[in-house]
Amino acid sequence: MRVAIVGGGIAGLSAAYYLQEGARDSGVPLECTLIESDGRLGGKIVTHRQDGFVVEGGPDSFLTQKPWAVELCRRLGIEDRLIGTNEASRKVYILWKGKLRELPDGVLLIVPTRLTPFALSTLISPLGKLRMGLDLVIPPRKDRSDESVADFVRRRLGSEALEKIAEPLMGGIHTSDPERQSLLASFPRFVDLERKHGSLMRGMIAGRRAHRPGNGKVLPTFMTLRGGLEEMVSSVAGRLQGGRVLLGRSVARLSRNGGGDYRLTLDDGAQLEADAVVLATPARAASSLVAEMDGEMAARLSSIRYVSTATVSFGYRKETLSHSLRGFGFVIPGKEGRRITGCTWSSTKFDDRAPEGLALLRCFLGSATNELPALLPEEEMIDIAREELRSIMGVDAKPALTYLHRWKDSHPQYDVGHLELLAEIDRLCATHPGLYLAGSSYRGVGIPDCIHSGQLAAEAMLKQQPSP
Repeated sequence: MRVAIVGGGIAGLSAAYYLQEGARDSGVPLECTLIESDGRLGGKIVTHRQDGFVVEGGPDSFLTQKPWAVELCRRLGIEDRLIGTNEASRKVYILWKGKLRELPDGVLLIVPTRLTPFALSTLISPLGKLRMGLDLVIPPRKDRSDESVADFVRRRLGSEALEKIAEPLMGGIHTSDPERQSLLASFPRFVDLERKHGSLMRGMIAGRRAHRPGNGKVLPTFMTLRGGLEEMVSSVAGRLQGGRVLLGRSVARLSRNGGGDYRLTLDDGAQLEADAVVLATPARAASSLVAEMDGEMAARLSSIRYVSTATVSFGYRKETLSHSLRGFGFVIPGKEGRRITGCTWSSTKFDDRAPEGLALLRCFLGSATNELPALLPEEEMIDIAREELRSIMGVDAKPALTYLHRWKDSHPQYDVGHLELLAEIDRLCATHPGLYLAGSSYRGVGIPDCIHSGQLAAEAMLKQQPSP
C-alpha cells in the first residue's frame, strides 16, 4: 500500500504512526510518505526553550476527558513525562470593569454547580444570578436543529452569563465568536445535558456525582509534557520507520491517473504515486488540492472560515512583580475593549515552566471578532501586551524573556450548520476512494481530536486492504 500524507501537524503524524503500527500488525506492506511544507513537524505545537523557560507558542495542554492524547503518550512510552495542572492554584479570573474578579469555585465552563461560592461572587449581579438560576425551571428546547452558542447561553442562563462567562471562556477555547459558533459542533455535551436532565445545572451536578473518584487513578482535566508539547511531536517522529518525511516541500497538484491511483506533483516538479492520500492540512489548503478533481467539494472546504491570533510570552523575575500570580490567569470579555483577550500565568498553571525565582506569563492577541491586534508588527504587539499587563496587573518590570508567535488564518471556525457542512464534505469525499481528511478543521480543534482524526484515517485505510 502506497500512502501519501500531506501535512506534518499532529493529525498527519498520528495518521502516519497508526498506519505504520496497523500495517505491521496486519502484515500489510506499506510505503508511506509524509509531506510538510514547513521546515519542522508539529504544526501548531511549537515549544520554545530558552534559559530554563519552557514556552508554548500554540496550545499549552490537552483535555484528558478525550483519551486519544494520553493513549498516544502511553503507546510512545512517554507517559512518565505527563504532568497535570497545579490544582492547588486552580483559580481563573475574569476582567470586568477593569478589575480581576475570581470565577466562582464550582463553575464548570459556564454552569454553576456549587451554590455558596456562586452566591457570594461579585462577578455576577444579583439579577444575573437569579436569571442563571432559572435554568432549573426553563423547559428544554424541543427543536433539534443547530443554534449558536450565544443563543443557547442566553436562552438557558441569560445575557449576563453570556457576556461575563461564556463569551470569554467558551469563545476563548475555540477562538470563536459565540454569535456564529455552532453549539452542536463545539459543545454537544450541553445539548445532551439539556435533553437528558432538562437543566444544565442538574446535568452537571449529576455528572460530577457519577464521576466521583473510586480506587482508580483520576487524571487532571488538563495535562501536558514536562519538557513541552513538542516532546510528543519528536516522540512520534522518532517512531516513524521505513517511510519518508519530506520537510520544506509542498504539494502543488493532486490528480488521479487512469488506473484510479493518485498522483501528487510537488513544488519542485517531482511526482509520486499513491493508492491513498490523507489531507491533514487546513481545509482551505485541502480545498486547493481537490479543486481539480471535485469543484463542489473544494467549494465546501473553502467555506470553512479561519481567524488569526498571536501569543506573546514574558519571563519576569518574581521580585519585580507585585501580583501574587495565585491562579491560572484571566480572560477578558469583549465589552472591556482591551487589546489582549487574556493571559495565562504559565509558571503557576504548570511546573517546570520557568527557572527558580522567575515567572512566565503568556498573553493572547486577536479574536474572532477583532483580528487586528494579531496582525500588527511584532514590536507593536509586544508593546501592547506589556501595556495591558501594566494596566491590569501592575506589571511594570522589564521582562527577562520575550517570545512571540503569530498564527495567521490558523483557527477554523465551526459556524452554525457546521455538522451539516461536514456531512456534505464526507459524502463528496466518499466518491473518491482512498482520499481522507484529518485535522482541526472538521470535528474538534484540540490535540486529542486531531490525533483521533489521524487515527481514524489510518484505520479506514487499513480496512480497505485485502487480508494477506
